Amino acid sequence: MLVEVKEHNPEWVCLYLGEAEQIKKIFQDELIEIYHIGSTSVKGLKAKPVIDIMPVVKDINNIDQYNDKFIELGYEPMGEYGISKRRFFRKGGEKRTHHIHIFQITDRENIERHLAVRDYLREHSEDAAAYGELKYELAQKYPKDIEVYCDGKDLFVKNLEKKALAWYKK
Repeated sequence: MLVEVKEHNPEWVCLYLGEAEQIKKIFQDELIEIYHIGSTSVKGLKAKPVIDIMPVVKDINNIDQYNDKFIELGYEPMGEYGISKRRFFRKGGEKRTHHIHIFQITDRENIERHLAVRDYLREHSEDAAAYGELKYELAQKYPKDIEVYCDGKDLFVKNLEKKALAWYKK
């Protein structure tokens, strides 16, 4: 997969909203809330053009029954995919366009972690700019190696999460 980091695109919000409507139709009463998360949700932040969506549901154990409906929308169900009690879906194959990270309402730790980072970056433009630059530089250096790209931002992201959670819980 080619690693591309682009300037923020206002269309990303529209792409999120369109996909969120489809997700709402699938989940109906199972859905409690749905959020645009990740770098594409932060105005002005450079990002890979992949829309991250976080539906919050009543019962994570009910989600696998919807896999066929997500497949019809072009998603690939990935199960927990490294995070216990999450359901992860991706869309676009090698030209990835969307990620869906589904958590149960009682999984406050993962829900708050995602919202804290998003909201922190929205309010702290200097940290957002530094994160965007780091991602851009890594993508320029390693355009064909997503693992090295991710490893290169790992320490920054861990520190960012700590700061964001402390700020969020004030």
